Amino acid sequence: MKDVLRRQRVLKDEIVDILNRQIKMEAHSSAAYLAMAAWCDIRGYDNSAEFFFKQSEEERKHQMKLFHYLCDMECQAISPTVGESEHDFGSLKKVFEKSLDIEVAVSDAIHEIVNDCRKYNDIATEEFMKWFVMEQIEEEYIARRALEMFEVLGEDKIALGMFEERILDIEYGAE
Repeated sequence: MKDVLRRQRVLKDEIVDILNRQIKMEAHSSAAYLAMAAWCDIRGYDNSAEFFFKQSEEERKHQMKLFHYLCDMECQAISPTVGESEHDFGSLKKVFEKSLDIEVAVSDAIHEIVNDCRKYNDIATEEFMKWFVMEQIEEEYIARRALEMFEVLGEDKIALGMFEERILDIEYGAE
């Protein structure tokens, strides 16, 4: 009886595969941010560590949002395995450069999903992905703002202290 009540798969296999790849990418991003948080924490950059702990949690939420979408669409969501993350960055600025690299890669992947939704005429998933498009605008903005602070403040000890004081105040749309 249960099989009779379940709808046929709503999404095309190609879209399911793409979304599962994105789930893995979000999981990897979350793990990478945890590694960044640990790097910052052990070096006394407490606010930067907190920033990256929050980023890690946010990426996990993105992963789960995608995972639940697949489940809601009665498709197989795959719990990903995540490989080793980079743990040595050399400097605080390099940690934030890596963060921007991650966000740009995620944005590119999200845009590819939207393009594939159009290719397969999957209007529902395209609408669902609009939230991620807007979220990535915010994520890239925040990463770029952090790097801009290094350009303004520099990287000497006093500048790093000033950076630490300000990193948690970066918000999307803040002046």
